[in-house]
Amino acid sequence: MTTLTGRPKTALVVIDVQNGVVDEAYERDAVVANIATAVEKARAADVPVVWVQHSDDNLPTGSDKWAYVAELTRRDSEALVPKSFGDSFEDTNLEEVLAAEHIGRLVVVGAQTDECIRSTIHGAFVRGYDVTLVGDAHTTEDLSQWGAPTPDKVIAHTNLYWANHQAPGRTAAVVNTTDIEFSN
Repeated sequence: MTTLTGRPKTALVVIDVQNGVVDEAYERDAVVANIATAVEKARAADVPVVWVQHSDDNLPTGSDKWAYVAELTRRDSEALVPKSFGDSFEDTNLEEVLAAEHIGRLVVVGAQTDECIRSTIHGAFVRGYDVTLVGDAHTTEDLSQWGAPTPDKVIAHTNLYWANHQAPGRTAAVVNTTDIEFSN
């Protein structure tokens, strides 16, 4: 039900599942396994997988911290979108990549829940995309020493409010990995 005309297709967007982002992440191994399953499901359904990769002073391009985790492998045919801001659309070519494939619905997985995931799902939604967050395939590190809720609560709250998010002509949803259904 996207508001983007002529964009009926779906893509899986994998955000920042990089060594330096998820090394200390909550339930890292389970979440990365769920992301790998989502990637396999998308590929089996011939749904584009778009990889987003963050770089900044803490994740210098080309470093081990910057690299995607070993459990996930991007195919050469799959788009890679470099970014340096939380919102994967901000100052990137993500919109052009999605438009070229007639994509109006995003299924989102990755890290970090309280930064790049939240800003990207909101950024996509306000741009007119339907956005489904995979509730057991996103994670974050523990920032509670700085006053944030614990990671389990950050993830649960994000899933709760996104499942109930609304706007005219667009849909927001949360599904678990086992319930992902891709079709184009």
